[in-house]
Amino acid sequence: MSSFLSVFIIELAVLADYFWFDVDKKRWGWLKNLSKLNKVLFFLGLTIISILIYFSLSTEYF
Repeated sequence: MSSFLSVFIIELAVLADYFWFDVDKKRWGWLKNLSKLNKVLFFLGLTIISILIYFSLSTEYF
């Protein structure tokens, strides 16, 4: 449950930054020329990479 919550908080922070905090489009302005499909793929990839990094750092060393 905590791993899901961690990933959810990370994604929520990124989406809030994209849609709400970045009103001047200085951080995410490079995404404005992409299609909706490419934006979805970008955020999906970000989610997958975040999950992989979180799980790789939370596992014990073998």
